[in-house]
Amino acid sequence: MTQIEGSTADGFQPVRAAFERNFADGGEVGAGLTVYRHGSPVVDLWGGHADPETSRPWRRDTIAPLASTCKTFASGAVLLLVARGEVDLEAPVARYWPEFAQHGKGEITVRTLLSHRAGLPSLHLRPITWEDLRAWTPITETLAAATPEWPPGTAHGYHGVSIGHLAGEIVRRVSGLTLSEFLAREIAGPLGLDCYVRVPDDELPRMATMVIPDAENMRLGMEVPELADFVEALNDPTSLSFRAFYGSVAIDWDATNDPRTYQVESPSMDGVASAHSLARYFAALAGEVDGIRLLNPGLVERIRTPQADGVDRTLRVRSAWGIGFAVPGGPFWPAPEHVTGLFGQGGATGSFAFADPERELAFGYVPNRGSELLEGGDFRVRSLVEALYAAVQEQDARQPGADPGRLPGPGVNQP
Repeated sequence: MTQIEGSTADGFQPVRAAFERNFADGGEVGAGLTVYRHGSPVVDLWGGHADPETSRPWRRDTIAPLASTCKTFASGAVLLLVARGEVDLEAPVARYWPEFAQHGKGEITVRTLLSHRAGLPSLHLRPITWEDLRAWTPITETLAAATPEWPPGTAHGYHGVSIGHLAGEIVRRVSGLTLSEFLAREIAGPLGLDCYVRVPDDELPRMATMVIPDAENMRLGMEVPELADFVEALNDPTSLSFRAFYGSVAIDWDATNDPRTYQVESPSMDGVASAHSLARYFAALAGEVDGIRLLNPGLVERIRTPQADGVDRTLRVRSAWGIGFAVPGGPFWPAPEHVTGLFGQGGATGSFAFADPERELAFGYVPNRGSELLEGGDFRVRSLVEALYAAVQEQDARQPGADPGRLPGPGVNQP
């Protein structure tokens, strides 16, 4: 039986039990899980192997690839500039990045861009290479010259490969820093986070080795009925889904354990963090942590308000977006949809992070066995989040005057 390290506050033992079950029954290899509440950790757990071949143990400070969850570093950086008054969500992106105005993109606002409604999910005309990731500007120049796939603002589609560079270029133009420099100086440094867009060489030994699901498990993951249209589109080279994913990257998608993957600026796909740092980051986005609050309450309210909800042009399934973050809705959102007001992101490595400002919760989960689903949200995450909300409901029901059949906050009746 896998030994689980760490601690849980009183009342959160069901979360630990769910974490342990993932190892016993769910094929977990190594993982970390941290939950903050009211600005402090109430769950801080880790266990298993960071490298199963050498039996190197997972430790509290183990860092691991996040895949798409790292997009939140880019969106969070832009929103920090918004909070400081240096970027206006309603201003055209071209105010900060003049070249972006080409081919009818001059009126696309920062809010539209961060809500995946700009129509720029694809880089198929110049697929990303290692050299492009090292240089950065070839990718942003391609995006500046791109023609939107649909009239901006009229629909939404997951910008799975492009959003990190789109947001990161705004950060670069406004701050004069690369995204990784801005993250380190303005967010990770003050909060003491192990969160990276580009991993420093001396941190690589702390990296977990990713374990990719075998072909059978991947096949089962792709047979989820809700994903049938998406899977069909991924196998059609003429589809937008294919162009936006496989057609946009000229790098081996199996390069997960290649150190080069994490030594370039790849803010849509290849950021890295520890579970504790990821939860702490989300706690500081939604509230105050040790005297630091990244975003003001009014801005938090805006970013968690749905901007788009419905069939996603890229994913071919329902998705929902706030400003810079996913919000409850669709098969790639593994938190309870009946609990409103959350914002977060999941990734194909199985990672997931979200904040729940209503209940002052922040959740960070980082494993090293990849998800069977392309954008994550598998049963391991769902079991953890369900256990967390059951524990929170039980705790809050004990408060004087509480309704035991209702979680606190608007619009969150239990089904």
